[in-house]
Amino acid sequence: MLRSQIRKTALAIACRNLATMLYSGVPVVRALELAGRKVRDVRCRESFADLARQVRSGEEISDAMSRQGRSFPPLVIDMVRLSEHSGALPEVLEHLADHFDNTVALRRRFVSQITWPVLQFVLATGVIALVILVLGMLPGGEMVSEITFGLRGPGGAITFLAFVYGSLMCLGGGYLLASKVTTARQIVDRLSLSLPVIGTCQRSFAIARFSWAYYLTQQTGMSIRESLRATFQATGNGAFQSKCESVCQSIESGDSLTVALADTGLFPEDFIEMVDVGETSGTVPEQLERLSPRFREQAERSLRLLCNAIAWAVWGVVATFIVFFVFRFFLWYVEQINDALEGIQ
Repeated sequence: MLRSQIRKTALAIACRNLATMLYSGVPVVRALELAGRKVRDVRCRESFADLARQVRSGEEISDAMSRQGRSFPPLVIDMVRLSEHSGALPEVLEHLADHFDNTVALRRRFVSQITWPVLQFVLATGVIALVILVLGMLPGGEMVSEITFGLRGPGGAITFLAFVYGSLMCLGGGYLLASKVTTARQIVDRLSLSLPVIGTCQRSFAIARFSWAYYLTQQTGMSIRESLRATFQATGNGAFQSKCESVCQSIESGDSLTVALADTGLFPEDFIEMVDVGETSGTVPEQLERLSPRFREQAERSLRLLCNAIAWAVWGVVATFIVFFVFRFFLWYVEQINDALEGIQ
């Protein structure tokens, strides 16, 4: 049974309700039924009702989630599978709810911060398209259209908009396609980490999720390899995920977690030092849990800088368009004057 993934907002509410009822001693099947009913999202309600039916028939919660295709994120399935027999399921669900709440809040902040720059870009391209349209309606528009590389009238305006937004769609589609292919995503994410502002933002978010997930997986009592696999997967970054196997092999060969993480070249020096302190005191999970909010705040600051950089980039593009077309108009005007003077002579 294939379904689209449950919305993060609904999943956060359902996980928190389920955790609360399990803490209170409500039987699992009844808790699943009630948790689903308290959510307005139809897909979430149906999924939790289906979970309750399958668990009543003897299925594990994680296995029932897996049978629902893409309804539940892999992180949820992995965490539930590794915690449902350890007694840590309510705590894990509560942490997952916090994680999804933070994800939704971050997405909303990003959308609110990026809306104005995007609107500016749309208005700028609309003004240029309008100029091209008007040129086709003016007497002598064919001569003036040299300024816009021969584009004029409705056809020229459509061609311009198709080129601009078609290029953006190709870039966005290429990124989405690359994100579906593991190798391509690793290359793209590795390249983006080297970019100013964007790289800092992505790295901070990945480390915040790494810290949170490592603490959470260690509470379930899973092996270090399983813990690291789920932790690197939770970063959502291909560059980090590609280093999972090398870190596991390094630890299994006798290296410390500090050395294994430092060898990846992905973690900043201060993070490595704090992990080293945690290993010395035997409190790495607790140390990383305390670090997670710090890196999340740093990532949010980087996100604000990124949005400001995008806004300045949009202004730069608009200014470049204006200067370019003014310059071309000036050259065209000078050429017309020279042609007129030659005709007089």
